[in-house]
Amino acid sequence: MIKRTFQIALMVFLSTSIQAKTLDDRPSPATLKVMHTETDSFKVSGNCGMCKRTIEGALKDLEGVVSATWDVDSKMILINYNPHHITLPEIKQKIADVGYDTDTIKAKKADYDGLPGCCQYER
Repeated sequence: MIKRTFQIALMVFLSTSIQAKTLDDRPSPATLKVMHTETDSFKVSGNCGMCKRTIEGALKDLEGVVSATWDVDSKMILINYNPHHITLPEIKQKIADVGYDTDTIKAKKADYDGLPGCCQYER
C-alpha cells in the first residue's frame, strides 16, 4: 500500500514539475511579439511634433506593432510589426482613424476635422 501511494505521489510530482517547466520555457508575450517581424515604410500626412505623437501613439499599444517612428520632415513612417498579428492595411487604417491620411487610406473627414489646427495638413 505504501509503495503504491509513493508511486502515485511520485507521478503527480513529476507531471507537475514537467508541466511547470514547460510553462516556464515558453517565450514571453514580449518575445513572441518580436520573433517574426517585418519592416515597412510609407507616407503619412502631417505637420508637426503633435502629429508625430498622435500617429505613433495610435500604434503604441497595438498588438503586433513592435515599433513605429514617423519623421516630420520626410512624412514617412517606419513600422516594425509581426504580420502574424496585424496586417499593413490594418496599421494604415488605425492611422487614418486618428485623422491622418496614408499613401493608400484616407482619413474620414470627421476624423481629419477633429485634428488641432496646427495638425490639419493640406489634403
